Amino acid sequence: MDEAAPRRAAWDPDVLSNPLRRKVFDYVSTQSGPVRRDEVAAAVAISRTLAAYHLDRLADAGLLTTGYARPEGRGGPGAGRPAKQYAPARDEVSLTIPPRDYGLLAEILADAAAAADSPALREALTAAAERRGRAVPAGDLLGALADRGYEPDRTDRGDIELRNCPFHRIMRQETALVCGMNRAFLRGVLASRGADPDRADLAPGPGRCCVVIHPD
Repeated sequence: MDEAAPRRAAWDPDVLSNPLRRKVFDYVSTQSGPVRRDEVAAAVAISRTLAAYHLDRLADAGLLTTGYARPEGRGGPGAGRPAKQYAPARDEVSLTIPPRDYGLLAEILADAAAAADSPALREALTAAAERRGRAVPAGDLLGALADRGYEPDRTDRGDIELRNCPFHRIMRQETALVCGMNRAFLRGVLASRGADPDRADLAPGPGRCCVVIHPD
């Protein structure tokens, strides 16, 4: 998809209050690649015009990005104009009243941990992350991951890939530290369900979390 600049506007807290628009957003956010309005219309059972309206509202709010590309396998003269496509925005969007900046606090703590360069400190952070994971209530694994900001997707091989990283903002700053804590947290989540913690494996890939959860 030829990338276009994200269409940004002030974050509207009501943009996802519309149940139909929320269904549109949920569909787009769970797809492995960009989607066109006709795909969304068919999936949500609405007209293409209404699908385009809700998709553009989500793009205006900064929740989706847009671009243009021809369908796969079509190109050259006579292929027609590229179609508009939509994909989830990877930037964080949050709303707190009054404003809070917990991300800034996390950045400061990550800076301090990196500057200390202490194996004992890193071990303590990893242990704390795993304890937090063990405290996650037992139940459906995919549901528990989704509740904590991941976007789990089971592959044909049975792996669980996480299409986003809830700690992306800090991960870009201190990759090794955050990915290690992320894996420790997921190890704890598995352990809390009586599963083998070693199923959580560091396996970074483009466009997804650095951890993959392998099958039993």
